Amino acid sequence: MIRLPASPRTACFFTAAAIALSLGTLSSGTAQAAPLNVEKDQLKLGFIKLTDMAPLAIAVEKGFFDDEGLSVTLEPQANWKVLLDRVISGELDGAHMLAGQPLGATIGYGTQANVVTAFSMDLNGNGITVSNEVWERMKANLPKGADGKPVHPIKADALKPVIAQYRAEGKPFTMGMVFPVSTHNYELRYWLAAGGINPGFYSPTDVSGQIQADALLSVTPPPQMPATLEAGTIFGYAVGEPWNQAAVMKGIGVPVIADPDIWKNKPEKVFGVTEGWAAKNPNTHLAVVKALIRAAQWLDENNNANRAEAVKILAKSEYVGADAKVIANSMTGTFEYEKGDKRSVPDFNVFFRYNATYPFYSDAIWYLTQMRRWGQIAEAKPDGWYAETARKVYKPDVYLKAAKLLVEEGKAKEADFPWTSDGYKPVDSGFIDGIAYDGRKPNDYLSKLSIGLKGAQKVEGGQVVGAAQVGG
Repeated sequence: MIRLPASPRTACFFTAAAIALSLGTLSSGTAQAAPLNVEKDQLKLGFIKLTDMAPLAIAVEKGFFDDEGLSVTLEPQANWKVLLDRVISGELDGAHMLAGQPLGATIGYGTQANVVTAFSMDLNGNGITVSNEVWERMKANLPKGADGKPVHPIKADALKPVIAQYRAEGKPFTMGMVFPVSTHNYELRYWLAAGGINPGFYSPTDVSGQIQADALLSVTPPPQMPATLEAGTIFGYAVGEPWNQAAVMKGIGVPVIADPDIWKNKPEKVFGVTEGWAAKNPNTHLAVVKALIRAAQWLDENNNANRAEAVKILAKSEYVGADAKVIANSMTGTFEYEKGDKRSVPDFNVFFRYNATYPFYSDAIWYLTQMRRWGQIAEAKPDGWYAETARKVYKPDVYLKAAKLLVEEGKAKEADFPWTSDGYKPVDSGFIDGIAYDGRKPNDYLSKLSIGLKGAQKVEGGQVVGAAQVGG
């Protein structure tokens, strides 16, 4: 059965494809692929108002969804929990998700549901911001460069004595992150722990994540971060853009580090759907991934030449809805720390280069190690469990099938995709503490981290108990 196209733009594409096939013409040396016969052509996709939802907005605005025969409505969600719940219930067909959400749902942390991803939306894109008062105290502990400005990257070592000062004044040191299984939670915890600050543990009976904590981390939705900081409810936060730069513009806080300095080219959001939805709509899933790959290419092509246009699109109220100047501060290759201290961070937002869109198993396993490190995975797991869980959630086969179709259609270059990857990146030493990560050896990696659960350790009665030897 042939479906009617979703728009005139789609009609043009289908006609061109049909002519090319009938004449036996070739595109880039291969036959033009027939359009996918999608099972569902009307989709509602969710997102949170962050700049890294950009591939979704661009796929709509530049007609990439239309080209796949899809009519897509994008709908902002109140918070990450609501977003996940609505994908699971079927109210949303899929969504811009935290990388930890499909993994957490699949292992039953918080909510149990089988959620999968075949598309990684970006690398980097977050920062850690502190209040003006905390920043003034931190500066006393920081080395200065010849220009009188603090030397970057700023490590949490400079925050440790500040937390001690607050404790001596009878003030618990509170910080915000966006969700318990968020990338922001894990990178904030990583940064703090690398500076000798315990960010606290979770246990099956205490899901606050504040057991034995030096800094108390709690959930705040991304758009509310600046107002919560200004109110004094929290003294700092980890969040995606534009909400770090918003603090600079409002004069209420100072971003102290961007996540490329915590973990260079850290995987960030993913596009998630339920396993059941993917099984019921395989062609639709492929079509969505194709459109998102094209959007990611557009965002990074020609050395980010399209970013200024992307900023204008994201500033629209139906997408991020923040001031274009605030969005541009990080989307166009810079990042502003203390007001006026704008520095070059060319890879702050990466959408396609460095195989950013490929769903690597090793990325999934890193997030699982952090869930284990902080007690969200309560018991020790063998290395094979990490690999098996990653394969349940991350679907590189779907991604490569979509990429192959784009190459056949002349819409992507064959050289831009990791066709022969086994799903594991090389051993990575790009962390602020210099500790190397090998996705094939998660327990060995955990054993090297000074703060956090390892081996057979677990949290019981508010204490870490058990042996720290490495599991197999």
